[in-house]
Amino acid sequence: MTLRELITSVNADEYEDSALFQQLLKVKPEYGSSRRIAVKKQNGEIAVSNVHVGSLGDIITYPIDVDSDLQVNKEQLLDAILKEISTHGFDESMWIQTCR
Repeated sequence: MTLRELITSVNADEYEDSALFQQLLKVKPEYGSSRRIAVKKQNGEIAVSNVHVGSLGDIITYPIDVDSDLQVNKEQLLDAILKEISTHGFDESMWIQTCR
Protein backbone atom coordinates (compact mmCIF):
# COMPACT_ATOMS: atom_id res chain seq x y z
CA MET A 1 0.00 0.00 0.00
CA THR A 2 1.26 3.50 -0.79
CA LEU A 3 0.87 6.51 1.47
CA ARG A 4 -1.81 7.82 -0.94
CA GLU A 5 -3.77 4.57 -0.59
CA LEU A 6 -3.46 4.68 3.19
CA ILE A 7 -4.68 8.28 3.34
CA THR A 8 -7.71 7.57 1.18
CA SER A 9 -8.57 4.43 3.17
CA VAL A 10 -9.07 6.07 6.57
CA ASN A 11 -12.01 8.11 7.80
CA ALA A 12 -11.04 11.62 6.70
CA ASP A 13 -13.36 13.17 9.30
CA GLU A 14 -10.98 11.98 12.02
CA TYR A 15 -8.23 14.09 10.45
CA GLU A 16 -10.17 17.25 9.63
CA ASP A 17 -8.00 19.26 12.06
CA SER A 18 -4.73 18.03 10.53
CA ALA A 19 -3.42 20.54 8.01
CA LEU A 20 -0.81 18.03 6.87
CA PHE A 21 -3.42 15.33 6.22
CA GLN A 22 -5.58 17.80 4.30
CA GLN A 23 -2.60 18.87 2.18
CA LEU A 24 -1.62 15.27 1.44
CA LEU A 25 -5.17 14.64 0.22
CA LYS A 26 -4.73 17.44 -2.33
CA VAL A 27 -1.17 16.85 -3.50
CA LYS A 28 -0.72 15.52 -7.01
CA PRO A 29 1.31 12.28 -7.15
CA GLU A 30 4.57 12.74 -9.04
CA TYR A 31 5.95 9.19 -9.11
CA GLY A 32 9.43 10.61 -8.91
CA SER A 33 11.20 8.02 -6.77
CA SER A 34 11.47 4.36 -5.95
CA ARG A 35 11.91 4.93 -2.21
CA ARG A 36 9.81 3.10 0.36
CA ILE A 37 8.50 4.25 3.74
CA ALA A 38 9.84 1.93 6.44
CA VAL A 39 7.88 1.41 9.65
CA LYS A 40 9.21 -0.67 12.54
CA LYS A 41 9.26 -0.85 16.32
CA GLN A 42 12.29 0.75 17.90
CA ASN A 43 12.77 1.16 21.65
CA GLY A 44 9.09 0.36 22.18
CA GLU A 45 7.92 3.10 19.80
CA ILE A 46 6.81 3.15 16.17
CA ALA A 47 9.74 4.38 14.05
CA VAL A 48 9.14 5.76 10.55
CA SER A 49 11.85 6.52 8.01
CA ASN A 50 12.14 7.75 4.40
CA VAL A 51 9.48 10.46 4.58
CA HIS A 52 11.83 13.45 4.39
CA VAL A 53 13.39 12.89 0.99
CA GLY A 54 11.50 14.07 -2.06
CA SER A 55 8.55 16.32 -2.66
CA LEU A 56 5.16 15.62 -1.14
CA GLY A 57 4.15 14.43 -4.61
CA ASP A 58 6.92 11.85 -4.42
CA ILE A 59 6.36 10.85 -0.80
CA ILE A 60 2.64 10.25 -1.35
CA THR A 61 3.55 7.52 -3.88
CA TYR A 62 6.01 5.65 -1.67
CA PRO A 63 4.93 2.12 -0.74
CA ILE A 64 4.83 1.47 3.01
CA ASP A 65 6.79 -1.47 4.42
CA VAL A 66 5.63 -2.37 7.93
CA ASP A 67 7.82 -4.74 9.92
CA SER A 68 6.02 -8.06 10.32
CA ASP A 69 6.45 -7.92 14.11
CA LEU A 70 4.62 -4.60 14.35
CA GLN A 71 0.88 -4.88 14.86
CA VAL A 72 -0.79 -1.54 14.07
CA ASN A 73 -4.07 -0.54 12.48
CA LYS A 74 -4.33 1.94 9.60
CA GLU A 75 -4.96 4.92 11.85
CA GLN A 76 -1.96 4.16 14.08
CA LEU A 77 0.18 3.74 10.98
CA LEU A 78 -1.02 7.01 9.46
CA ASP A 79 -0.63 8.86 12.76
CA ALA A 80 2.99 7.70 13.03
CA ILE A 81 3.75 8.75 9.45
CA LEU A 82 2.11 12.18 9.83
CA LYS A 83 4.00 12.70 13.09
CA GLU A 84 7.32 11.85 11.43
CA ILE A 85 6.68 14.09 8.42
CA SER A 86 5.84 17.00 10.71
CA THR A 87 8.67 16.33 13.19
CA HIS A 88 11.24 18.29 11.23
CA GLY A 89 9.37 21.55 10.98
CA PHE A 90 6.11 21.12 9.11
CA ASP A 91 5.03 24.62 8.20
CA GLU A 92 1.48 24.70 6.91
CA SER A 93 1.95 27.83 4.80
CA MET A 94 5.14 26.49 3.20
CA TRP A 95 3.55 23.16 2.25
CA ILE A 96 0.42 24.80 0.87
CA GLN A 97 2.50 27.14 -1.32
CA THR A 98 4.73 24.38 -2.66
CA CYS A 99 1.92 21.90 -3.34
CA ARG A 100 -0.42 24.05 -5.41
